[in-house]
Amino acid sequence: MLKIRNICILQRRWKSGKRRWNVLQHKRNNCDRALETFDDFYGSVYGGRWKNMRAALLTEHKYVAMVNNFGDTEQTCSMLELDGAINIKSLIQLAMEREEAGAESNLLLNRHAHYDIDDKLESLLRKQQEREVAAIYPTAADDGHVPPQQLSYDGKKKEDSHTEAQTDSGKEAPSVEFTHSLTKALEQDVQLDESRLVDPQFGTGGLYEYVPASSIKGMEDWVAESKHYKYYQTSTDFPLIIEPEAIFQYPEHLAIYTYEMGNCAEFKPPRQCLTGVLSHFLMDGASVLPPLFLQVQPGERVLDACAAPGGKSLLMLQTLHLDQLVCNDVQESRLNKLRRVMQEYLFDYKQRWAGKRLIFSQSDARNLDEYGSYDKILVDVPCTTDRHVLMHQDNNIFKPTRIKERLRIPELQAGILANCLRLLKPGGSLVYSTCSLSPVQNDGVVHMALQKVFNEHGITARIKDLSQHTALFSDIYRFEQPKGLKYGQMVLPYLPANFGPMYFSKITRNS
Repeated sequence: MLKIRNICILQRRWKSGKRRWNVLQHKRNNCDRALETFDDFYGSVYGGRWKNMRAALLTEHKYVAMVNNFGDTEQTCSMLELDGAINIKSLIQLAMEREEAGAESNLLLNRHAHYDIDDKLESLLRKQQEREVAAIYPTAADDGHVPPQQLSYDGKKKEDSHTEAQTDSGKEAPSVEFTHSLTKALEQDVQLDESRLVDPQFGTGGLYEYVPASSIKGMEDWVAESKHYKYYQTSTDFPLIIEPEAIFQYPEHLAIYTYEMGNCAEFKPPRQCLTGVLSHFLMDGASVLPPLFLQVQPGERVLDACAAPGGKSLLMLQTLHLDQLVCNDVQESRLNKLRRVMQEYLFDYKQRWAGKRLIFSQSDARNLDEYGSYDKILVDVPCTTDRHVLMHQDNNIFKPTRIKERLRIPELQAGILANCLRLLKPGGSLVYSTCSLSPVQNDGVVHMALQKVFNEHGITARIKDLSQHTALFSDIYRFEQPKGLKYGQMVLPYLPANFGPMYFSKITRNS
């Protein structure tokens, strides 16, 4: 038997009640950055309505089911109707009957009125510039210096600064004495120490090994946040006509099903039909509006400039109107995804469609050069994808390394839209669309593109006012107020009808 000589008592170590810093401090991810930006930007633009939109964007969105006309059409429609879904075509017919019965529509816009969005964006621009100045001059007030009103990023001097400083009464504003820059101080105020001069007889080769810096590395690629808001312009220096769209016809063979407002039921997944294709295609309900308002007709040549992932292209094919559709996208991976969608939904794809009625093109939409050759163009441009960036970390435009790409999105969008206006035949129409709430990417880009094509190519166009026809969809979607938009219409995220966001503007090139 072993004899216990010593008894050692160990006290239990109690864990501290404090949590570790990495648990307490929530690490900001890409979705958090997007939400912070939206709270600041959209909160200023939409005011109290932003809270409801925010809640809808952070909730799973609703889908609609587009029946495939190349499958078991009647069986698919019966299945969806048994599940309680409603054909959008029947809802539009009811809305048309209400209009014919004498219901007055108050949605027609007065396009010459003042738009509230202008003042809100100007206020937001000033606020953002003040933040940037405060970040560069954090202690200017304590040191007695007067910081500039806004930062200059291109290094150019404003020649008319003296004129702008004058008041309306003709008196000049008091001049502010700024401290000299480092360069002026070296040239004027500093006396040279002659004892440190290099005697030429001992050689001056060492002087050439040092080259003084002329600029800060990285600043040439830096884009200020406030510069993004400057893309939204209000001055019109080009001919512009805004007129109501005369006719809207819902395609006879197109069947799209949705659940009534407030019903968040989910659709059954697509099944394989007897013809080998899938029965129906699920997509965001707001995405059906841009191709619907494009109003493709038999015999027309149509371009989808940014076609992937393919839902809008497939809808145009489901109208059974198109003789030829050109689907373009910039990346091969996106085109491959588009091809897979078409193979799954188009019967006898290789023999009847590929390379004949359906043509794929891989190119930057800004570089397409078949000018004046398309009757209709759908321009669903890359954007901030407001709903996606709040829900998914992958491929998020708010990633810190993509800030330059994000802030210059309006330049890309305006370049695509301006080139697509040149691709249209005289008298042809296009629909520009984004899935963003940003006025800069919506009305701002339309304004930039119209100005660009007029100044550079002499092309003029007219905006088609679709507000009378969007009223037919008021039982399905929540639309933005007319005073909040200049050139288009927009579906707002709304919890009972959680579609969108989706902005769209129809433009017709003048003959």
